Parts: sequence; structure tokens; C-alpha cells
Amino acid sequence: MIQVPESAPSFDAAAILRRAGETFDIEAAAVLGLKARLGDGFVRVVQTILALRGRVVVMGMGKSGHIGRKIAATLASTGTPAFFVHPAEASHGDLGMVQADDLVLAISNSGESAELTVLLPALKRQGVPLVAITGGLQSTLARHATEVLDGGVDKEACPLNLAPTASTTAQLALGDALAVALLEARGFAPDDFARSHPGGALGRKLLTHVSDVMRIGDAVPRVTADTPFGELMREMSRKGLGASAIVDANDGVLGIFTDGDLRRLIERGIDLRGLQAHEVMHPGPRTIASHALAAEAAELMEQHRITSVLVVDEQQRLCGALNTNDLLRAKVI
Repeated sequence: MIQVPESAPSFDAAAILRRAGETFDIEAAAVLGLKARLGDGFVRVVQTILALRGRVVVMGMGKSGHIGRKIAATLASTGTPAFFVHPAEASHGDLGMVQADDLVLAISNSGESAELTVLLPALKRQGVPLVAITGGLQSTLARHATEVLDGGVDKEACPLNLAPTASTTAQLALGDALAVALLEARGFAPDDFARSHPGGALGRKLLTHVSDVMRIGDAVPRVTADTPFGELMREMSRKGLGASAIVDANDGVLGIFTDGDLRRLIERGIDLRGLQAHEVMHPGPRTIASHALAAEAAELMEQHRITSVLVVDEQQRLCGALNTNDLLRAKVI
């Protein structure tokens, strides 16, 4: 529990919760208001961006700038090349980042941000399409824009109606709506998302294959069907997988023997010393192909409550093995 300093001003807990609830109501109403005002302009913006040869250049000042950075990041990660340019820096050289085949997405609640409006003549000379997200539909920015997306709100959640709160929520929602509409129109798939997020959890799940994490060669425990039980146990101990494959002369998989199988045999009181591998193995083990996703291997292990799986090629010959520890090290699970 957080310790409140004795010097902290007194407050009404009920009033704080009430204000928080009102904030949610105001911002939810602001977002729902956007839905009612969607129209052909939004569709034209999506069509223009889809046909774009260049990139979406997002601009905004202050809190709108922070929202703009997030919108640019969302667009870029969902198949629409985009980046953020600070309007003030654009006036001092960074406008050179904007090329004729780009599109500028300018964000300003009032539509009168001086740092943005000063750029309008230069953008017009370049012939760059300008899309405005603004609540000022008669503003300077709106008048110069190729298309205007109405981001206006009835009021801010701020009790002074000054701090950007509901307006920035509306801007963010419009940006997300654009990104989602674009990714769906592009047929953007989970694999595409993973390629732009290789370091994330989804990227690892969709880009990591069994062949990337499996044990190969001498690291794979294997014995033949007539191997004595003692040698089978030594092979399992040497390789540290917690299991061993039992294979034929061509490395075709006959079965598997695991630590769990050993425990169950001991519990039954069976004398194991004179047995051979084929007498204790579990025939028809679960296997997976090396080209399968590592996430599929994890799902297979979870579904069948096993901790190791053998990897086979197209001819069902043993070519590798992995266990849950291998998947954990690769951060697949």
C-alpha cells in the first residue's frame, strides 16, 4: 500500500473517484462522437494513403505532437510507412525530410498552431497532400488541408476545460481508426506484423521456427531398439534432454523414453536391469517438423502434457529434439 505523506493536502476520496469516472465518461463520449461524424472524407484519406508512393509524415505540437508520434509509430508497425517530424524543427531544415510523393498528417485541436501554419505555404508549393486532424473546422489548417478529419470534442475532461484531455483522446482514436482501416485494406497479416516486431513476443512466436531452437547432431539423445536399459539411461544423462529417441538403422523414429516413463516403471516395481530400449519405450511418440513454428511445438507440448518432442524430416527420420527449456531460452514461452 502507498504511504501518504503526512504533509499531503486532505482530499475527498469520493470526489476523486467521481472526477475520474466523469473523465472516462467525457472521453468515451468524445470518441463515440467521432463515429457519428465519419464519412466520405475518411474513406478518401484511406484511399489516398493506400495509393501513396511515399510516406505519411505526421506533425503536431505539444500534446498533439505526442499523439502524433504514437500515430506515426502505429502506422509504421502496421504496414504504412510513416514517421514524425516536429513542426518547429521543420521550420529550421527538417522540412527537407518531406518529399513530393509523401503525405503530411497535421494534428492540431485548434488548427491555429503557429508552428504548423507557417509551414503551409511551403507544403503547398511542394504539392504535398495535407490531411488535418483538427477540431477547428474553419481554422487556417483546415482551410489549407486537402482533407479534414473532424477531431472536435464538446469539452475537455479537464475541469478548467483547458488541458488537452478529451481532444487528444479523440486524435489518438482517429489515428488508430486510420491505421486499422489501412492494415485491413492492405491485407496485413500476423506474419507481416511479426516482421516489424522481431524483438517482441509476437515476433518471436511468428518468426521462430523449430529449426532455430532445436538440438541437432550429437546433442540429440538416440539409441537403437536393442540397446540395453543401462546404456539408454547413460545416453539420457549425457544429453540432458530428459528423454531419448529410439530409432531404427535409418534413424526412423520407433519410440521415445522419458524421465516420466522411468518414474512410472519404478513405481510399478519392474526390474529394469535386463530390459532393452524397445521394451520400455513409448511407441508412436509426438513429433514435429523442423519447419514448423516453435510456438506450434510449445502448443503441442502443452496440449499433450509433455516436456520434450522429437523433430523429424519429411521421411519421418529423426533430425532434432527440443524441450520446454529450449523454448524458454528462446523466449517463445
